[in-house]
Amino acid sequence: MKKVLKEGIQKELKGEITVPGDKSISHRAIMLGSIAHGITEIDNFLTGEDCISTINCFRKMGVDINVSKNKVSVNGVGLNGLKEPSGILDAGNSGTTTRLISGLLAGQSFKSTITGDDSLKGRPMKRIIEPLSKMGAKFLCMNNDGYLPFTIKGGNLKGITYESKVASAQVKSSCLLAGLYADCPTTVVEPSQSRNHSELMLEYFGADIKCHNKTEVSIKPNPRLIGQHVMVPSDISSAAYYMVAGLICEGSDILIKDVNINSTRAGIIRVIQDMNGNISLENIRKQSNEDVADIHVSYSPDMCGTTIGGDIIPTLIDEIPVIAVLATCVNGKTIIKDAAELKVKESNRIDTIVNGLDAMGANIKACDDGMVINGGVPLFGAEITTKKDHRIAMAFAIANLVCKGSVILDDGDCVAISFPDFYDKLDIIS
Repeated sequence: MKKVLKEGIQKELKGEITVPGDKSISHRAIMLGSIAHGITEIDNFLTGEDCISTINCFRKMGVDINVSKNKVSVNGVGLNGLKEPSGILDAGNSGTTTRLISGLLAGQSFKSTITGDDSLKGRPMKRIIEPLSKMGAKFLCMNNDGYLPFTIKGGNLKGITYESKVASAQVKSSCLLAGLYADCPTTVVEPSQSRNHSELMLEYFGADIKCHNKTEVSIKPNPRLIGQHVMVPSDISSAAYYMVAGLICEGSDILIKDVNINSTRAGIIRVIQDMNGNISLENIRKQSNEDVADIHVSYSPDMCGTTIGGDIIPTLIDEIPVIAVLATCVNGKTIIKDAAELKVKESNRIDTIVNGLDAMGANIKACDDGMVINGGVPLFGAEITTKKDHRIAMAFAIANLVCKGSVILDDGDCVAISFPDFYDKLDIIS
């Protein structure tokens, strides 16, 4: 549904807020809780549409999952207790659900079919089909093109060493989850380190998993996973919007509580520091095997452009839309490169970001693998095509805070995919 944001420049965003639980960790807690023995209790679970898709898929495979607001209880069935799905598994808009669950399904003796919405059907799945097929799973793609929907016939998997062409936590996780069912250890080697939430949570549940260095991880098959209490930290990807808002809105001072600062996810913190932003981490601690802190940001008029590329890209790939908004507000040039992965997200985020900010008057140019932004140019209200991409909608809601006139989102409701109360939280600090 079209959403017209509040007209005019918002100033002095102040207060203390929390944002929803980490989406990546919420997905994985459901998956590992389902194949563990005993009960897994999950607090601060993200009840966005993507994570509900994961819950629904496992319910169709016989797992008893109870949800009460943001508390979830999973009655695990053990490593080999999943049942043939009672119908097609619908992953909705969630690439994480699709790619990770495919690894688990590759280890089952039954057939299962996965589909998704129109956006997800356009996202590439060959990147998981290739390694899982090498392990012995059989895929039948309805259009024979490596996209959803497809059917998986699993079982009798071989452990392999797979050298991934991309640094992708979803590819790595899919292989590691399949490796739980293989005949010998499975190893994944990446060109650079991707998010390591799967490794940390597998270890937390009792799997025998070893990281040989930052880019190589191995898992042994057939562990006895035990249900755990998982306290999901707040999602840094959701916190990023308020971090940027606090930096660019005059007089602002915001504390965001209990945020996941895992080093494989916290690239935006490094970028803000490099750009001379006022940001600090407080109350740093461990929570369910993850690093957590409170993030304090304040208005930073002396920020400058920077170059963002190389190994840092996988640690902030989902934050690039709002980083681009930040770059329009600082002094000098910001170059974002090595981010071609943006083209195969919920939308082609390079084109969607550049087209939207260009419509608002920004000095921005698209490149094959990123964009170049010359900051310090005033922004004006415009109608934004979101492509139903939640991160695009939220990024332009933040741009609206510093533009003249109103931003109009062609679909403001798509934020529910990861952050159902995004606008309400923004009102709290406005």
